[in-house]
Amino acid sequence: MNIIIVGCGRVGAQLAALMDAEGHKVTVLDVTANSFRRLPSTFSGTVMVGDGTDEGSLRKAGIEKADAMVAVTEGDNRNVMSAQIAKHIFKVPRVLCRIYDPLRKDIYDTLGLEAVSPTTVFAQLLKSRLEAT
Repeated sequence: MNIIIVGCGRVGAQLAALMDAEGHKVTVLDVTANSFRRLPSTFSGTVMVGDGTDEGSLRKAGIEKADAMVAVTEGDNRNVMSAQIAKHIFKVPRVLCRIYDPLRKDIYDTLGLEAVSPTTVFAQLLKSRLEAT
């Protein structure tokens, strides 16, 4: 699978490393070159400095041939913008984005975006653990 990951924070770097280790073609795009230090030395994918909301940067990253794009920057607005561009302009078959604010997730669902809210996922996990006997 040819994957573009927008954002090389802890989650983006971890996902890139996992997918790369499984043999996928991975390109990581981040606005800060220093972010790539989070990638393991074994990472064999491509890193690019660029903005995931900029069509030119996405083209340079290979969005037109991507099978999937994941937006995991620090900002909900940037993630949803990147996801919308990938899905609606470049017609990427699988697009996921992280949304911190669980109230926004429902709105993004209505836009046809597959959004994951770590806030909700973690709260559900904690609830399950509290209720487990």
